[in-house]
Amino acid sequence: MSIKSDKWIRRMAQEQGMIEPFVDGQVKKNEAGVGMVSYGLSSYGYDVRCADEFKIFTNINSAVVDPKNFDDNSFVDVQSDVCIIPPNSFALARTVEYLRIPRSVLTVCLGKSTYARCGIIVNVTPLEPEWEGHVTLEFSNTTPLPAKIYAGEGVAQFLFFESDEECERSYKDKSGKYQGQTGVTVPRL
Repeated sequence: MSIKSDKWIRRMAQEQGMIEPFVDGQVKKNEAGVGMVSYGLSSYGYDVRCADEFKIFTNINSAVVDPKNFDDNSFVDVQSDVCIIPPNSFALARTVEYLRIPRSVLTVCLGKSTYARCGIIVNVTPLEPEWEGHVTLEFSNTTPLPAKIYAGEGVAQFLFFESDEECERSYKDKSGKYQGQTGVTVPRL
């Protein structure tokens, strides 16, 4: 298994639609020239952006967070250019990019250092071979202060590992429960 370079990622995005929309290179400033958390193609990965849809966990409804019986009262929906995560709390979002993972590839999602240095942790998430969809991102605010996430800016990096052989059974073959997801997706059984 080997990690894939920018050349491979670019080719797979252009020829097979692995990442849509695809940004060839790092974007570090917005249209007005103001600095932002970077996104786009890097040397050995791709930095994804956060969409403007968020689910922020709350205790106002006294719901219990249960992965086997998820209660929509556990969160509030917010659509905004920024998401304020309460202290010691959690939020879900999704990527702007839609991903289609090739059958011989395992993809790993890692948080960006800029957010980690602020106490905002992105869950390490694998994307299995032949998984596709918008990735639901999980953000933990580990600080005693409110924390801000920016829509349209970089939030996580994806690394692509290709095996020298295809897997026997892909996520698509298993009819995985998160296959083809398009919005912020809560836990399913």
